[in-house]
Amino acid sequence: MSIEAGIINQTTAISSPVLTSKVLPAMFAAVLGLALLFAAGFAETKTLHSTTHDTRHATGFPCH
Repeated sequence: MSIEAGIINQTTAISSPVLTSKVLPAMFAAVLGLALLFAAGFAETKTLHSTTHDTRHATGFPCH
């Protein structure tokens, strides 16, 4: 094995976890965002209002 091949293998092994640690959360956020948009698009207005109202109370934000 040449020195160049060893350097390439070490560089690839180091950059792979860094790429995964950035791509995986971004993909998760994109899927979650699309799921929320899809759910909100097909929910009734009263359901959305009740959900946000309950969430405000659960997190301690005043809404009245």
